[in-house]
Amino acid sequence: MLQYPNDIGKSQTGAVEETVETPAVKGTMNTIIDETTGLACNIQKYTIHDGPGIRTAVFFKGCSLRCLWCSNPETISPMQQLGVYPSKCLSVKKCGYCIKACPVSDSSPIDHDEDGLLRSISMVSSCKGCYLCADACPSRAIKLWGEAYTIDDLMRIIEEDKRFYDRSGGGVTLSGGEVMLQWKFATQLLKACKEAGINTCVETALNCSAEHMESVYRYTDLVLADIKHMNTEKHLELTGFGNEHILENIKRTVLMGKKTILRTPVVIGYNSDEANIRASGAFVRDALGSRIEQYQLLPYRKMGTEKYDSLGESYPLRDYEPPSRDIWEPTLRLLAKILSEEFGLPAVAGTGNTGYSSRIAGEGM
Repeated sequence: MLQYPNDIGKSQTGAVEETVETPAVKGTMNTIIDETTGLACNIQKYTIHDGPGIRTAVFFKGCSLRCLWCSNPETISPMQQLGVYPSKCLSVKKCGYCIKACPVSDSSPIDHDEDGLLRSISMVSSCKGCYLCADACPSRAIKLWGEAYTIDDLMRIIEEDKRFYDRSGGGVTLSGGEVMLQWKFATQLLKACKEAGINTCVETALNCSAEHMESVYRYTDLVLADIKHMNTEKHLELTGFGNEHILENIKRTVLMGKKTILRTPVVIGYNSDEANIRASGAFVRDALGSRIEQYQLLPYRKMGTEKYDSLGESYPLRDYEPPSRDIWEPTLRLLAKILSEEFGLPAVAGTGNTGYSSRIAGEGM
């Protein structure tokens, strides 16, 4: 069972505890997150799918939403996690480095089956801040999700490719997970990027407090945000939260004059109906005055099943078979046409051809 703060609008600094109980990983972990240290799952260089130009994307750990189609379950928990991949294990007989590295001598939390293949890891208090088993595993059968970084750590990585940003009109994108859950750290990182002359972009679900959002926006050039569904009850069913607060934050974002790209991850049979898209178009036209850079309709592609298995979690859409391209592609084009012709919006199916790029739905929030 995952335990999260009751009010995501409150500060997320200080110690946050999580109890994890799954077939693959069990135990309690603690991580300190503040303005000087952030927790990220992945740093992707040379990406062209997270904003304009060539970019470095930093994927923060922790998300308040539970989207059914999420293909990155390792970004949901705000804590460090171990992913277990039994098929990659070389066996205790041939390897056994994980057991040798584990400092728990009396009863190792690492469990292997009768053939000596990795089966699960039951986290204990001694595991906190250790994860030597993941470091020692030569076949990556044990994967640590979530590394702590300082501002200087990340800036060294980000600034390595500044010449590519300058030539392509790119920069850095903070994504997730949900970047706003680590708002103090994100604010300081974005500030450092701006001081280094690097364009900044934030990819966010905007399920956060206005205070945290505005702090992050101080040093943000472009905002990528989603409208997952316009009906709040349906939004609750699909993501675990209603959409009223999110829509208010989208309005606030536009009123602040932030360049904004809105996207809808289109999952056929869940939010692909024309009525929902027309409601989205009406909202952008009437509530936002059509003041967006672009509206992108993104295709869903089923990914991440193996990562759910590694965490001992069930993929909510495991049994869902997405339609073939000859079905979803004309659907997206039709919906983009509705937004464009009926509401006068700069809508595109997929990445479009306006210089802005977008990720495939399911690869993030």
